[in-house]
Amino acid sequence: MNFWLSPNTLHVEPARGADTETIARLHAEGFYRGWTREEFAAYVAGKDTPVYVACDSRRRIAGFAMLRHLGEEVELISIAVDRKWRNKGVGALLMRALFEAARMSPAKRMLLEVAADNSAALKLYGKFGFTTVGERKGYYPRPDGTPATAIVMASDLG
Repeated sequence: MNFWLSPNTLHVEPARGADTETIARLHAEGFYRGWTREEFAAYVAGKDTPVYVACDSRRRIAGFAMLRHLGEEVELISIAVDRKWRNKGVGALLMRALFEAARMSPAKRMLLEVAADNSAALKLYGKFGFTTVGERKGYYPRPDGTPATAIVMASDLG
């Protein structure tokens, strides 16, 4: 089992099946179209979609992140942090853990998609060396019906 520690009493470890309800709740809080507990259960059980949680010693989950292994690439599928833990370094803790985990795979770079208006996420990804490699206009649905552009980003793992 992998563990990554942070100075704020949280650590990162692989998600368990029992975590899927909390993960689904965090995802729904952070995204217009949240995924179901059943979808997350399938991801947690899948060998190519590792899910990691940032939690305390009592396993209270502050955030999660999920990868998809695609041979020489790994995709950051989703990352979300509980509202009460935002701006406390949890996203960066999860990103450090993801990079370390991805470097133990055959992958050479990490890809992700992020809404063009998600300034907090863009700032976080920039700190980890992600650069824009493309965009998808109208990719993300919004509650008001106007679609948002997705920025496609990549970072070398080397």
